[in-house]
Amino acid sequence: RIIKHCFEIMHLMTGENPVQIAIDAVVNSGPREDSTRIGRAGTVRRQACDVSPLRRVNQAIWLLTTGAREASFRSIKSMPECLADELINAAKGSPNSYAIRKKDELERVAKSNR
Repeated sequence: RIIKHCFEIMHLMTGENPVQIAIDAVVNSGPREDSTRIGRAGTVRRQACDVSPLRRVNQAIWLLTTGAREASFRSIKSMPECLADELINAAKGSPNSYAIRKKDELERVAKSNR
């Protein structure tokens, strides 16, 4: 039900196909590079690694839903409204989106661990 209302809101706000907006949001908010823990001689350091396509999609969906949930918590905006805002901002690549901010943060950390 939330997704249905969200897609209706997105169509009214942008006039575009809401499924395409959702796909663009998932594509834009999946991190391309992450860092993993490598233990060597008792010390743990982080090593940068590429992210597999399935994990990118799963992580993007998780980031989008978490951002929408945090935005709607203790707010007058409903969950579909917050999810629509999050998806639209992520599809544009706007830094207002929680998912885009977190993706940039993950990639920045991975870059420093190369």
